[in-house]
Amino acid sequence: MTRTNKAINVLLLILVAVIAFHFLIIFKVIPYSITWGGRLKNDQEMYVFESVSILINVVLGLTLMVKGKLISLSLPKVVISFILWFFLVVFVLNTIGNLFAKTDFEKYFSLLTLLFAILITIVIRDKSLQ
Repeated sequence: MTRTNKAINVLLLILVAVIAFHFLIIFKVIPYSITWGGRLKNDQEMYVFESVSILINVVLGLTLMVKGKLISLSLPKVVISFILWFFLVVFVLNTIGNLFAKTDFEKYFSLLTLLFAILITIVIRDKSLQ
């Protein structure tokens, strides 16, 4: 297994955990007050933000599976590359944002978003999957 395939597998595993985390927030097992920088004001906002988060994570997961040739979708390689670059930028910015979050819980997520950025960089740099 190549370094890139390992990176994709780790990313997919973490994505499953992140999506499960978002569902735990939706089902109110985890309070939403410790997420989104402590800025959500009500359940309605939480449902919107969490639903969008789940959708975004699913898009990243599908993109990684296409890149790693785990599934076959007829998407141009330039689209896959663009999506991965977009997520790299998002995770770098999110890492910075999490460092300034209101809750310590969310500050710790800067480690996770930094890990995402590093692993996505490994995936982007691998020319064999292009």
